[in-house]
Amino acid sequence: MAQHPQFTNGTSFLNGAAPNGALLSSAVTQAVAPLTAHVQPISADEIALYDRQIRLWGVKAQEKLRTANILLINMRALANEIAKNLVLAGVGSIRIVDSETVVDDDLGSQFFVSDQHLGMNRAEAAAPQIRKLNPRVLLHVDTENIMLKPPEFFSSFNMIIATDMNLRDLSTINASCRLCNRPFYASGSHGFYGFIFADLITHDYVIEREKSNVSTVLKAESATRSIIATSTKKENGKLTEMVTKREIYSPILLANSSPIPAEHLTTRRRKLQIPPLLTCLRALWEFESISGKLPSHSRADLELFTALATEKHKELQLPAETLRSEFLRNFLQNIGSELAPVTAFLGGQLAQDIINVLGQREQPIQNFLLFDGEESKGPVYALHPIFPELDGSLV
Repeated sequence: MAQHPQFTNGTSFLNGAAPNGALLSSAVTQAVAPLTAHVQPISADEIALYDRQIRLWGVKAQEKLRTANILLINMRALANEIAKNLVLAGVGSIRIVDSETVVDDDLGSQFFVSDQHLGMNRAEAAAPQIRKLNPRVLLHVDTENIMLKPPEFFSSFNMIIATDMNLRDLSTINASCRLCNRPFYASGSHGFYGFIFADLITHDYVIEREKSNVSTVLKAESATRSIIATSTKKENGKLTEMVTKREIYSPILLANSSPIPAEHLTTRRRKLQIPPLLTCLRALWEFESISGKLPSHSRADLELFTALATEKHKELQLPAETLRSEFLRNFLQNIGSELAPVTAFLGGQLAQDIINVLGQREQPIQNFLLFDGEESKGPVYALHPIFPELDGSLV
């Protein structure tokens, strides 16, 4: 999977102070550790079964993956892709939650259901095909409305993934995950367009690289990332440095109202490179908050959405000419639809990020990935509240 650039907003933190108020501790990173005690070590049969991926991310990462308990919300096309990728990778268990039933529109984009499932609960309809992919994975089906779950419900999972929901519901689930110190992902697709959002609260991961002659300094690299430890190992005569980094995150409600990182606004040329998808996504969530529904093709809805998009574009300090009427029209025409190539990309990218997070390898998404299928672009922006730089002597 291609790696996308990770952007930051240029401010800094010192001595453990985070822009969103999170404490820089290992408490939340430990939430990604297996919840099941006394787990049997990976067997020879499993090593043989998962041989190719173990070569990519190692036995330790596979052991963490096989003990992980994942919650996946809403079984539409995007969740189908996520479930497929995680199950084939050998995750320990998945609970799929969906209170909706299979309708005609589901048949065109979801490969776990067919005509015979019309009228059935979506999670129950998809479950048999998911189990066939990998019988070793424990699959649990939950047909209750996720919004009726108490916050403590989320504490039994290593990772929570919410798909195709409005901002209000995403924010509620995100808040519950933070109360339980559980990593949270949100993702959604509208035809050619989609996004992935990550709130891992605080996450530590290790980067391995060839040891250089210059010593690595423990320091803040950006507003969200710091180097907290280093160590070395020698293999086959080569000295490898293992650098432990820590990323801090913001909840989706704050990210949705945060500015674009300052380094992208320094010149007009850079501003012109920022896609209007972020503008339209924020306008869509605002529209849903006001109207309680997705925009229709009525004149009133089109006028309201256009006004909201224009307002959001100005708030982001983006040039007016980048919010073209053609893009607005295309985005509105795509709302509510599902395209397999787009959901396949988003599902693959999200599943890979989850595997990296569980294995504490590689830098995770920080924190908003925006995908435009028409342009085949998926930039990542670190959207966080801006706080003044802190004086380390005062912390």
